[in-house]
Amino acid sequence: MKTYKIALIKGDGIGPEIIEEAVKVLDAVASCFDFDFEYEEALMGGCAYDITGDPLPKETINISLNSDAVLFGAIGGSKWDSLPREKRPESGLLKFRKELGVYANLRPAVVYDELINASSLKPEIIMGVDIMVIRELIGGIYFGEPKGRTEDKGWNTMVYTRMEIERIAHQAFKIAQKRDKRVCSIDKANVLDVSQLWRDVVTEISKQYPDVELSHMYVDNAAMQLILNPRQFDVMLTGNIFGDILSDEASMLCGSIGLLPSASVGEKIGVYEPIHGSAPDIAGQGIANPIATIASASMMLKHALSENAAAKKIDNAIKRTLKEGYRTKDLAQYDAKEVCSTSEMGSIIANYAAK
Repeated sequence: MKTYKIALIKGDGIGPEIIEEAVKVLDAVASCFDFDFEYEEALMGGCAYDITGDPLPKETINISLNSDAVLFGAIGGSKWDSLPREKRPESGLLKFRKELGVYANLRPAVVYDELINASSLKPEIIMGVDIMVIRELIGGIYFGEPKGRTEDKGWNTMVYTRMEIERIAHQAFKIAQKRDKRVCSIDKANVLDVSQLWRDVVTEISKQYPDVELSHMYVDNAAMQLILNPRQFDVMLTGNIFGDILSDEASMLCGSIGLLPSASVGEKIGVYEPIHGSAPDIAGQGIANPIATIASASMMLKHALSENAAAKKIDNAIKRTLKEGYRTKDLAQYDAKEVCSTSEMGSIIANYAAK
């Protein structure tokens, strides 16, 4: 039997609760196939600072790099907002991504038919939406130098190199080849030199993928078009800050941020996590929606472990659970037949995944 080593980073807030349910589902689906999991826990975020004085201990990087994949919950909370910036949980996460070299963030936005009324948009606008946002994750303005501030001035620098743009573009075109073969590259080339480089390099790379249609769109128009006509998009390719904003906007097409997974991948390792935060206000109450984390575990099976059949079983189990009317509190008003706790929702999905 094949054994996969999985690093578990539970993090802060609801992180431990949702990771527990994802592990439950992974173990259930593994029972149907000829593989197993070996889990090793590691610290990151506020909990890591409380124990070690560092939001990202070196041991966590080592454990992650020695694993087949990383399953990550969420970090942060107001408890640590008064710390120096370099000691805050979010700084640990940025360093973590850089250390692991996970340069491509994959965020699917898929509307479940069973939750069509959960979106604030009309059903005829969002029915059938299936978008993959591909965000460059370890470059751009979040990492550019110089940066700094005085009492009266603050500055950050948006920087991209040809190499950084080329590798994320290749990711986008390869993924598009397995989808509807369309890439829309998002930039602000009409005013930013860095975006003009982005557009030029993406256009060059597109010539290696003649079966994929490439279009370009300014970021402000893309934000509008996501609301006006989201079905026009297949793969959206963009930089770090634009992708951060647009992927959250795309997630709300689906009605709840608690539904959507993500993958951050590089040459060495992949990190799989829900797109939502640590929600400390509901931590420990058993009401967090674990579906995004469970769907992230499915992405891990597919992208990191090539266990496509197992991933499909989890995806189908999520859809069946929603179709039969099981909902967590955040979705209770949308055709709920039974409102479940975090643990109950995980158990129902696990039960269907094991069949």
